[in-house]
Amino acid sequence: MVINVEVRFFGTFQRLSGKERFQMKLEEPATIRKVIIKLSETFSSEFSRALLDLKLDDPRPNSLILVGGKEISAVQGLETTVKDSEEVVLVPVAHGG
Repeated sequence: MVINVEVRFFGTFQRLSGKERFQMKLEEPATIRKVIIKLSETFSSEFSRALLDLKLDDPRPNSLILVGGKEISAVQGLETTVKDSEEVVLVPVAHGG
């Protein structure tokens, strides 16, 4: 079955995608990992570099990801299930030293 997922972008992700919200269709079972892969394939390489930590191939060092209002680290990380009509929120994390 195909489900609809809405991704909401903040900060850098909104600027690089040119969108505040993005609708996508995913095959079930849908996970955050599948959402991230589809976003990386859909948007520019600059967007992908901002989203993914290239050494880890993981978005979590660079972003706070919420599904249904819960941060994915408190659920099942990248394997967190995304349900039909659920909102995924991407918030960039600033690093400094």
